[in-house]
Parts: sequence; C-alpha cells; structure tokens
Amino acid sequence: MAGPDWNRTGWEWESPDYEPTLPVSEKSNPLTRDIDRASASSIVKMLQACDAQMFQEEAGRSCQRLLSDQVVTTMMEVAKRAELILKDPEDSLVVLSGCGTSGRLAFLLASGFNKELRKVNQSPIYAYIIAGGDRALFSSREAPEDDPQLGVLSLQKVCEGKKRVLFVGISCGFSAPFVAGQLDFCLQHPDVYTPVLIGFNPAHQARDEHMPGCSFTFYSVVQRMQEFATSQKAFVINPVVGPEAISGSSRMKGGSATKILLEVILSAAHAATFSHTAITYKGILQHMRVYETTANKTYAQTEAITALVEAAGQSLRSGRSVCYLGWGSLALLALIDASECHPTFGAAYKDVRGFISGGYRELNNNEGALTLLGPEFGISHEDFLHSFLPSLNEQDTVLLIYTHSDDVSEVLKLARRVREKTPNLHAVYHQSDGDIAASLQDDINKLCPSTLKITWSTPASGCLLHMQWELSTKLVLNAVSTGAYVLKGKIYQNHMIDMQVTNSKLYRRAKRLLQKLSGCPEPRCEEALLKAVYQMDKLPKDITSSDVTTHTGAATNRTQVVPLALVCLLTGCSLTEAKSHLKQQPIIREAVAVIMDMA
Repeated sequence: MAGPDWNRTGWEWESPDYEPTLPVSEKSNPLTRDIDRASASSIVKMLQACDAQMFQEEAGRSCQRLLSDQVVTTMMEVAKRAELILKDPEDSLVVLSGCGTSGRLAFLLASGFNKELRKVNQSPIYAYIIAGGDRALFSSREAPEDDPQLGVLSLQKVCEGKKRVLFVGISCGFSAPFVAGQLDFCLQHPDVYTPVLIGFNPAHQARDEHMPGCSFTFYSVVQRMQEFATSQKAFVINPVVGPEAISGSSRMKGGSATKILLEVILSAAHAATFSHTAITYKGILQHMRVYETTANKTYAQTEAITALVEAAGQSLRSGRSVCYLGWGSLALLALIDASECHPTFGAAYKDVRGFISGGYRELNNNEGALTLLGPEFGISHEDFLHSFLPSLNEQDTVLLIYTHSDDVSEVLKLARRVREKTPNLHAVYHQSDGDIAASLQDDINKLCPSTLKITWSTPASGCLLHMQWELSTKLVLNAVSTGAYVLKGKIYQNHMIDMQVTNSKLYRRAKRLLQKLSGCPEPRCEEALLKAVYQMDKLPKDITSSDVTTHTGAATNRTQVVPLALVCLLTGCSLTEAKSHLKQQPIIREAVAVIMDMA
C-alpha cells in the first residue's frame, strides 16, 4: 500500500473547506485516513508524521503554533508569575487542573515539580485537580467533566486560606465545563487568582453551549480571559498542533503539547528562582526545541517501536493482555497510557494495565491508596505478581520501562520471573552517556526478544534529561497502545468508533461521527445512538425527551454503542442483528464492508 504524501497532506487540514464545522481538535487528520488498514510499521510512521506537526512553523498560516512568537511570549509572562510565587511561597499556590488526560498530566507535573522543590529543601507549592478525583487517574470518569459547579468546589477546597493562586486550567478542546467553571470563578476573584488557560483550538472555536446551572459558555469564558489578558490579569496559551492521529484523541498530541508547555514554563521559573537564570524569550524557545529533538530521537527507533506495536497488537487480537511494568515517573506515564484505553477504545480494564514499583507510596496522590475500590486500582509490582503473573502465557505482552538511574538489578530480577511464564517480554530503556549498568542491561537483553534502547547526551540539568525520557516514553507508549488497538480493529478509518459515550463531549462526538460515516441526518443518527445506549429498537417518549446527562449516565456500562448504531444506520437492521454481525466480524470497518456487500 502506498503511503500518504506527507508534504502534500501536512497542511491540508488548514483549508477552510476541510471539515469546516469542526474545531481543529475534533478534525480527522489527513495523514491517517487509512490507518485502520495499515501495517504496524506504517502505523508508526503515520504517528511520527502527526507528532511532527506539533513543531511545524507558523509560516504565515492562520493559526499560531507551538513555536509562534505570541505563544513563547505568553509562556515567559506565566513563568514570571510562577517565579514570584516560588520566591515568596507563603499563603501561595500553583494549581494545575484538568479532566481525563489533562488532569492526569496535572498530577504528573505537580508531583514532579514538588519533588524538585523538596530536593532544595523547599515546601511543595503545587497542587493538582482532576475531575472525578484520584480514581480518575487510573479509570474512566467522564461524567464529572460536565459539572462546572464541581470544578469550583474542587478549586475552593484546594485553595482554602490561600491569598495568591496561579491557576492553570487545561482543556485541549476548549470545551470542558469542569474547567470553565473554575476559570469563571478565578475571573470573579482577581485579587487572589491569576487564571491561565491552556488548549489547542483557536479561541473562536471554543464550545459555545450553555452548561447546566450556568449563565456562561466556555466560549464566553475565553472571551473574558482574553479581555483580562490585555492587562495580564489572565493568560491564554492556545497553539494549534493539528488534528490528532485518531480523531479527537487528545491524549496524544494534546497531552504531549500540554506537558511541553507546562514543563518549559515551570522549569524556567525554577531556574530563575534557584539558579538565578533569567527568564528570556531565547531560553524558552531553546527549551521547546529540545522537545522537538526528543521526538525526532524517539522516532529514529521506528523498527523497535514497530516490534512493540506488533507484539501488543497480537496480544489484544488473541484476547490477552499488555502489561507495562515501570519505575519512577516513567511508570506514571505507563499508568496514564493504560487508563486512557478504556474510554478511547472501549477496552476492558485487563487489556492494557500499568504497574509501578512502590505502588501508591511512589505516587503520593491526594487520596492515598485506592486498592479497596477494585482490582483495576491495584497498581504496584506486587499486585502484578499476585494478580497477573500466575495466569500469564506466551500470548501476553509484558513491557519493562526504566532508565539507568533506576535499580536495574531489580528490573533484571522481575524480568527473570516474567520470563519463566512467557517469552513475550520486551524493554524500553533510557540511558545517558557513561551508563554504568551496561552488564546488567546485557542480561536483560538476553531475556527480551526486543529492546528499545535510547542513549541520551547528558545535559546541564538532570531534570531536563528526565523530562526528555518522559516525553519519549509517552510517545512510545501512545504508539504501542494506539497501534495495538488499530490492529485489533477498534478504529474505523481514523476515528474512535468504539469509544465510550459518557459525557456531553463524547455524546456530541458520537453523533457527528455517525453522521459522517452513515450520511444520515442528525435526528436519525441521534435516534440510532439512543437505541444502542438503551438497548431497545423502539424508544419511548420519556427517553427521547430526556437530556444529554440522562443519556450519558445510561451509557456508562454499555459497550459497542457507536458500532451498533452505525451498523443499524447502514443496514436498517435491528440491534440484535447488528450484534450478530459484529460478533462474526469484530473489525468494524470489515464488518461494515461485509454488510454492505450483502445489502
């Protein structure tokens, strides 16, 4: 199969005629139109091309980009605000907040920078908020994202007694009511709060729908943020990074760009405070370029990443599991990647699991250990050894994720135990120049059919090196899980066809997707969607007259909602018949093709 012309399609999505009714974050990426029919190696190349879009120059285009002058300048100003709090932390706080992936990254970054403060004997000043609380760190909790009042209450609780707060609200699509409520509250109390909004759509594409119990929309909040920004009482950072490789899957570029922006801002503030390094435009831009180099260095390992995608894809197709065994913050990224598979691909919780050395002791999360909530919250290596290892076989994939600064002897010990159960053991390993654990690594290599090893030049800052390891690991794991689910048949063209429909954003996305793929009018698509949600071929009036919140609540434990609705729309068959079709051919695009041939 001939691959796409990257140069020709790289800017196609910016045409005003390309999916004109959708915000950038919801558009489909022209680079990945046929990713569902691609080989593992082609999938990795497509993901590489999509990630490269993050760093494309503005070049006179209509949207500002990650490296645009206005973005870098605003980052400088936010870094200076963070510096003021670091230099005078009493009664002050930096709060990072978001939903889903954005909230998980808020936790990762707040935890990481608090650790940096402890290294210099400073008290932590970073806090995180995630819609749905700590259980949303490891499981799908979309419903709280639709509650702006809950967002406000969460913010008030974290900031109680504080006199100065730098608040960063992250909403990749400028759409989350939870974050909109928090930003609105900050704007009402400018004496305490300086709000910062991070997202990846142009301001005019912010969601302009009223939210329950509110007189404002996300769009109106963005407008007010922009007004406050003229006097630097608020800041909006919204570079466009292009459509996601899998349409709407903001865990990918949206998550990576969020991590890059906040790490550069907060690193600059820390350097100014503790190393007396001035915050400059050049310094911000140079740090951003480091991440571009990181992405390039990671994707230079295309062959090794492809081997991991193939192994994981084979495991999922066989109904088996992919297990990430990680150490330190790289394990946090593994936990995050695994947690995102359920809402994105309709995955079972055992499909992709992450485990961290030290478990909850390592996390230091707000609510402590969550193991009593269920087996999906068992995240330690001990939990893996107890609950997963006994039933492992050669069809499961196990991936070790670590660096030379971790206890490599511990990695080897665990590798040997896994190897007794399955030969399907692989490693992602980061080392810097002068690695002293090379002999142990050789022993691990002998146990693994494939090892992705990246050697990094040692920078002046060990913290910067660790950030490079983290971004690199995120890109690899996103490729592994996304590629595996593509190979399993969970993607239709480049759309999340088997996604959950458990909040208003996902409900609207499902309706749009059904319209696009079926060609049917919106009312008919919504009817088919509701039939799949409520599992009935005829809808009573009390259902058709209910609001979206009721529908998304009913969809919480439903599977294959959108695939079933699509098959019904395309064939006119009943739900029972649609289930039968999908059972016979679970790869959705192929199932639809078979049904259309039969029609």
